[in-house]
Amino acid sequence: MENKLFAQTPPVRLFFLAAIPGAISMLASSLYGLLDGVFVGQFLGETAFAALNLAFPFVIINFSLADLIGVGAAVPIAISLGRKQEEEANNIFTCACILIVGTGAVIGAALYAAAPGLMRLMGAEGELARLAAEYMRVYALCSPVTTIVFAMDNFLRISGKIRGSMALNIFMSAISAVLEFVFLYIFRFGVWGAALATCAGMFLCAVITFAVFARGRLTLRFTRPHFHAAMIRQIAACGTPNFLSNIAGRITSILMNMVLLRLGGESAVSIYGVLMYADGVVQPILYGVCDSLQPAVGYNWGAGRRDRVRAIERCCFTAGASVSLLAAVAVFLFPAQITGLFVQDLDAAFLETAVFALRLFSAAYLTKWIGFAAQSYMLAVEKPVYATMISVSTAFVFPLLLIVAFWPLGLTGIWLNFAATSALAAALAGILLTRFRGEMRRMDKAESAQNIG
Repeated sequence: MENKLFAQTPPVRLFFLAAIPGAISMLASSLYGLLDGVFVGQFLGETAFAALNLAFPFVIINFSLADLIGVGAAVPIAISLGRKQEEEANNIFTCACILIVGTGAVIGAALYAAAPGLMRLMGAEGELARLAAEYMRVYALCSPVTTIVFAMDNFLRISGKIRGSMALNIFMSAISAVLEFVFLYIFRFGVWGAALATCAGMFLCAVITFAVFARGRLTLRFTRPHFHAAMIRQIAACGTPNFLSNIAGRITSILMNMVLLRLGGESAVSIYGVLMYADGVVQPILYGVCDSLQPAVGYNWGAGRRDRVRAIERCCFTAGASVSLLAAVAVFLFPAQITGLFVQDLDAAFLETAVFALRLFSAAYLTKWIGFAAQSYMLAVEKPVYATMISVSTAFVFPLLLIVAFWPLGLTGIWLNFAATSALAAALAGILLTRFRGEMRRMDKAESAQNIG
């Protein structure tokens, strides 16, 4: 099924078959992320909302190592299938699942122990620090049984079960939203109830997906694991761009929160949270479009079909641009409405600052799609160094440099940081894409000469 889908389906039709369900599934996840912030802000108040935003970068770090393995395994699995190496693909799949569960236990235990100290280190005190640590510890405890779910989503798509992947994400988002409403509104749990609802939904979907693969009827099957150094190096190389992007992005968020606490206090952290939740709706859709096409790109790259690789990526870049431009317009036109979703009892000064911040933030989407699509492309065609350069620069290097450069502007400099980072990332992506096109032209000429010979 996946051979015919990835190898024979016309690129535009393949885009609609793969990317649209991927975007829908990520939209479901992003809408749940939006509801998560709304429920916490409306039911528990501004302090709980600020605590969630302080803790959330560490929650993402908790998932980052699992994401390294899941994404890092997905690329060589797709390429191995394109080369007709099914046994190697199944071995990578099995080993990756074992590695994710093991690392989830180790990282979760470390974050659980470190949670209170990390919040104090960030400058949080009293109720804010207590709630943030409480929220983070629930995710840490559940880490061994939840971190696998996103990797399993990738593996379903590689197996050609694109609609099944979409259904899984929609179900996970729906059940998590229902549980969070019940926990916060009916049972009156604290902020820890929000984390527990998400973890419960993830665990349930992880169990369902494991059961589907255990039946042995999909392209990928569990097999007797054989760990070897070459496989681990390949997983690490392909997963490093996403891993470093996640880690660097969370470090940047932590630094941003520390700066915001100093410059504007709890209110500034809350406004930053509004920006991140707005981005949390858009970025997963971009990710869904690009990531859903990665198995097809990797398969055709492994099969030597570079003409199809280029055609598929043209669809990816076009869709990314369309999503980003629509997001820029929406955020610019409706900043007050977006702010009101998350924060109760808005005073005039808070709302004025939030509207100003969101309108500056909206400019980031004019160029954000370029770096995002280019990173996904480079990862799918085994160019992890290029992908890493884009991801780390976007998530850490450019924002950090711009914090220093815009420091005299105060909070305005923080709000400008996002648009300036996206523009610099787009410029870097353009340079690397130009270099890669040159490499592909040389590869095509070399193959033509070999065929003539």
